[in-house]
Amino acid sequence: MKLFLAEDDAVLADALLTRLTQLGFDTAHAADGLDAQQRLLAEDFDAVVLDIGLPGQDGLAVLRNVRVHKPALPILLLTALDSMEDRVAGLDAGADDYLVKPFDFPELEARLRALLRRQRVADSPRDEPRFGRLRLDRIGQRAWADNVALELSARELQLLDILMSHAERVVTKEQIATELSGTGEEVGANAVEVYVHRLRKKLDGSGVGVRAVRGLGYLLASTDAPR
Repeated sequence: MKLFLAEDDAVLADALLTRLTQLGFDTAHAADGLDAQQRLLAEDFDAVVLDIGLPGQDGLAVLRNVRVHKPALPILLLTALDSMEDRVAGLDAGADDYLVKPFDFPELEARLRALLRRQRVADSPRDEPRFGRLRLDRIGQRAWADNVALELSARELQLLDILMSHAERVVTKEQIATELSGTGEEVGANAVEVYVHRLRKKLDGSGVGVRAVRGLGYLLASTDAPR
């Protein structure tokens, strides 16, 4: 994986470069906003860690300009600004995620893994999305974990499709019920819970699970231990 780090704090940048290299990332670095923008537009990267407070050109300006040409590039913002308004401004400018300084390296690593997993799902063929070790064949109505076929009912396949389409994001119970009901038979909240329970059991050992987010809904997430 090829990452780009734009950070002007020399001490933090050195620590991040060392840690990301240890994790196996091929990481390029720039300490200036104009340099960062030029390289991001000229080269291909799998993800970007972008500080807002860059000299030459601030990170939000870099983000907006890069987004025009590379709308799908995963970009994580770093900033010392932690107000709600600052977070909204960063996300509205096109950031995929937002991390406030100071932060712990494990949190940065987890957020990067999530961004990269989402990107892999987005890059999958439309009729054959992938997430972690899961692969879904929408045309053939089949699913696999690695190369092992999963024995799923039609409803369970539909539920898996919905969750894979929103991988690493929460899908409300109401949204799931509405999408499942779109095939004709009305599906209620209790039925959704039953289908989720059944799907969880069948995904056991696949490295992917269905997490319940209290008061919000469900999300598809990796259960494999990070490397």
